[in-house]
Amino acid sequence: MAGLGVLNVSDATFDQEVLKSEQPVLVDFWAVWCGPCKAIAPAIDALAAKYAGQLKVAKVNVDQNGATPSRYGIRGIPALLFFKGGKVADQIVGYVPQDVIEEKVQKVIGAPALQ
Repeated sequence: MAGLGVLNVSDATFDQEVLKSEQPVLVDFWAVWCGPCKAIAPAIDALAAKYAGQLKVAKVNVDQNGATPSRYGIRGIPALLFFKGGKVADQIVGYVPQDVIEEKVQKVIGAPALQ
């Protein structure tokens, strides 16, 4: 279900792909049955393409990977966690418009805000 430039990450690969990443990482916790997750997916894919090289974008299917969501206290999806240097820098829970996500992306990667 991941778009171009979006990694599917599992419990087994999470530490390597996310926590040890040189770049900030946006992790989308989602499930196949989740309507808002499907609605937010095009925005996540667009941001992955736009910020390629500055931001790593990963998706974790909560139905197939239970350890990682519980480790970060994920109770509702979609949940977007922004990691920087192996730590959670910010998060969004629930459906929000792309510009709200992009604002947080820019904060995490340290880009100047667009006027």
